[in-house]
Parts: sequence; structure tokens; C-alpha cells
Amino acid sequence: MDIRPFNFGTLAGEEHFCNRIIELQKLSSNFRMGINTTLVSARRWGKSSLVEMTAKHVIKKEKNIRFCYIDLFNTRSEQEFYVQMAQQLIKATSTKAEERIEAVKTFFRRLIPSIGISPDQQQEFTLSFSMKDLQRSPDEILDLAENIAKTKKTKIVVCIDEFQNIGYFTQALSFQKKLRSHWQKHKHASYCLYGSKKHMLMDIFGNVSMPFYRFGSFMFLEKIDARHWIPYIIHRFEKTGKKITEPLAKQISSLMENHPYHVQQLAQETWDVCGKFAKSTDIENAVTRLLRQMTILYQREVDLLSNMQVNFLKAVCSGVEKFSSNETLREFNLGSSANIKRVREALIEKEVIDINNDKPEFSDPLFKIWFWRIYMQRW
Repeated sequence: MDIRPFNFGTLAGEEHFCNRIIELQKLSSNFRMGINTTLVSARRWGKSSLVEMTAKHVIKKEKNIRFCYIDLFNTRSEQEFYVQMAQQLIKATSTKAEERIEAVKTFFRRLIPSIGISPDQQQEFTLSFSMKDLQRSPDEILDLAENIAKTKKTKIVVCIDEFQNIGYFTQALSFQKKLRSHWQKHKHASYCLYGSKKHMLMDIFGNVSMPFYRFGSFMFLEKIDARHWIPYIIHRFEKTGKKITEPLAKQISSLMENHPYHVQQLAQETWDVCGKFAKSTDIENAVTRLLRQMTILYQREVDLLSNMQVNFLKAVCSGVEKFSSNETLREFNLGSSANIKRVREALIEKEVIDINNDKPEFSDPLFKIWFWRIYMQRW
């Protein structure tokens, strides 16, 4: 049976979507009402999948709404941002080559972009602008979503992934002020902003001194509770002709600490190694296989850490709660208590750990198992 029961590493489709009912309802309401939304969570917790799934649900009920997706993964300058935004908005709101050319003529008066169209006139559409023009007059692009929506008598939701990358731009703060000053005036276009680096997003959206502080509705994505993972795992096994018990499904969820990406990953690996009926030894074999696959990457990650950072991870793995106590400082060779904050912030910056309920935890639960079993030689 050539059916993939679990999904990780790509956007989740309807059949691979586990819970998120409350978040989907809230985000759906924001999209329909034109409320700007900032969506924050740790890496690989399903933000992009949630946004696209919600958009599909909204489109089914409301035909007079368009979604534009922009990914800033490779965008590191203000000029690249403008090109991306203009290009994706034109593509999202016009389907044929002729319509796109006409849209460029309609919505760009001061800016005169160069247009590139592939031979089939459908698949590829590119815009380019002179640097001088963009620096002098970017307003047409910053207001493009609003102007298109008003002209076409529709609503547009602009969904921007990896939004934290604007923090890398030269003159990043002034650029954020420029974005906010335009977007907060829009009534027909709204914005959903999200990304994969929680600490940078929190600085952009959660810092009272930053331009995007309280930019619309703030949503913090939590882990999916085990009570939702267990029936989902059981159902996916049954859907593909295999069986797994409730305790074993719970074990998968628990080992991966309810982390969306890694629960799906371990469930898939367990499904791969088991026969018709999953056993506890299958889960252990699956973990061993994953650790073997990831050892080179995890070893490299440790090699890039300082001794103090490695010692801090040893303390986290050992369940330490009072990191500044004299006993902890001595046992894990952490130096003085003044070091703790610097080490912790460095590990957050490297995305090795995350802070939940004021407690540090590994961002990657599989890395935690590797660090404990392979690196620290504990079982």
C-alpha cells in the first residue's frame, strides 16, 4: 500500500492535520474580518500548514477573498522585499499573462518595472525594478495590496512567512516603521505575519519599543496535546492497514514531547519498521534508526558549541531547575551565576533551546535523546 500515513517536513494536507481546531477558527475569523495577525511559535510547530489550511477553509465559504503567500527565506534586503511583494501580489490576483501585464500598467505609475514571462505565458512571471526607483518611491509597492483590493472590489490577505528576516535588513528599524505606517491604514488588505525563529519574532512583535508591537491580533501556537495525538496516530495506522495500541501511541507522543514535526517523524519511522501490529520494540528500533540518521548533524551542532554551552545542555538534560545554585554551578562546571544568562541567550539565539514556562528545554526532542544517550552515554 503506497500511502504515507504521517507527514513532516512539508505542508500538512487535510488528512495529516491534527487538531488546531481553536487556532483554525480564530485565524479564520481574523482572515474574514480583515484583522492583521502575528503568529508566533517555536520552529516546526506547523505555522505554515495552519495558515494554508485556514486559507483553504475560508475560500470555500467566501469567494470574495484572495490570499497572497510570500516567503522571505532568501530575502535579506529591502529591495529584494519590494520585488518579492510586487511579484507575488500580481501573480496572486491575476491569472493570465495579459491580466498581469495590465495590472502592472494599472498599479505602477511612478515605478516602471521590467516584466519577464515564460514561453507558456502561465508558469513564470517576474518583475524587476531599478534600485534608484525603489529607494525613491517604494509607496506603490507598500500600498499595492490595498490598491488592488479596492480596484477589484475584493479582500486580500497577505501571508508572509519568515517575516523575522526583515531584522537582517540594513536600516531594519526604519524599514519596519515604514511598513507599519502604510499597512496600519489598509482597510481592504490585511496581513498575517509568521516565521521560524521565535526569539526574533518575539523581539519584533513583543517589544513595546518596536514598530510592530501590537500589530493586530497576536496568536501564540502551543504544542498539540497528547490527547489529540493518540487518536490521530491510531487512526493513521488503521487507515493504512496497521494497528497500534493507545499506550504505544502515547509513548510516541511522550518521547517526542508532543512536538508536531517529531511526533509525525517518529510515528512514520515506527510504521516503517513494524509489521501489521506495532510493538514497543518497534518504537525503540525507530528511535535508534532516527538517531543513526541524525548523528552527523547532531555531532556537528555540538562541535559548534562552547564548553560552557555544552555543560548547560548537560544540566538541562539532567533535569536541573536551579541553574544559578552553587551546587549546579560546581557539578556542571558553569562558572559563575553571571554566566548563566549569557549562555542561555546564546543557546536560544542558536535555536538549540527554547524557553517555556520560564524553563529551558531542547528545541528538538530527538536531539535531546541523542545528547543524553550518545553524547552523555546515559540510558
